[in-house]
Amino acid sequence: MDVRWEEAGWERLTGRAGRRRLPVWDCSVGLVVGDDSVLLVDPGSCLREGAQVRAEAERLTGRRVTHIAFTHGHFDHVLGGAAFSGAEVYGAVGLDALLTTGREELRDDAVRHGLADAEASEAADLLVVPKHLVSGEWTLELGGVQVLLANVGPGHTRHDLAVFVPGERETVFCGDLVEESGEPSVGPDATPGQWPAALDRLLSLGGEEALYVPGHGAVVDAAFVRAQRATLAGRFGVS
Repeated sequence: MDVRWEEAGWERLTGRAGRRRLPVWDCSVGLVVGDDSVLLVDPGSCLREGAQVRAEAERLTGRRVTHIAFTHGHFDHVLGGAAFSGAEVYGAVGLDALLTTGREELRDDAVRHGLADAEASEAADLLVVPKHLVSGEWTLELGGVQVLLANVGPGHTRHDLAVFVPGERETVFCGDLVEESGEPSVGPDATPGQWPAALDRLLSLGGEEALYVPGHGAVVDAAFVRAQRATLAGRFGVS
């Protein structure tokens, strides 16, 4: 156990990867530490939260965050992005257009879920749009570790990106394709008929021994992901 990470409120998963469960919406933020670069998976729900995550990440790693991966475009996963000046931002193909044209809708959704109007407006005005768009798979070289970004959706949204981190035990950041602290959220932008297939892709890339980090909740194993896949398949009548 790495006491320094634990004392900062982070969970150390492997030698290269850790995560934090943010308050209020229990959103998972991931951190992958390379020898040369640092990748953050989802930057939080507002600039205040993003700035807190940035400060903690810098204390833990001794370096600034150089890369950000958006797992999808919901407010609690993207609105903190502007707190990370100079970071290279990655997302699934099409997420850039969605965020560019949907700032007002994103702001309204954040307010409906309880974010203060002023914070939501500020974050939406300064919203960071992914510059690097992943259509299939993209390998990031962080120095000593190669991280795979995989466009595995659609499912929870039309732009679901997963992050695979090799190591003594592979770690898979799933975004909201997997949720542990409640039933998977199926909103109007979901593609439920293809969600089980997205989970099949997660499992094929991660394997049986991987750690699967859900968008919300505790870290799970492959058996949990398979069970959630079966639940979704049954719920929406797909094989």
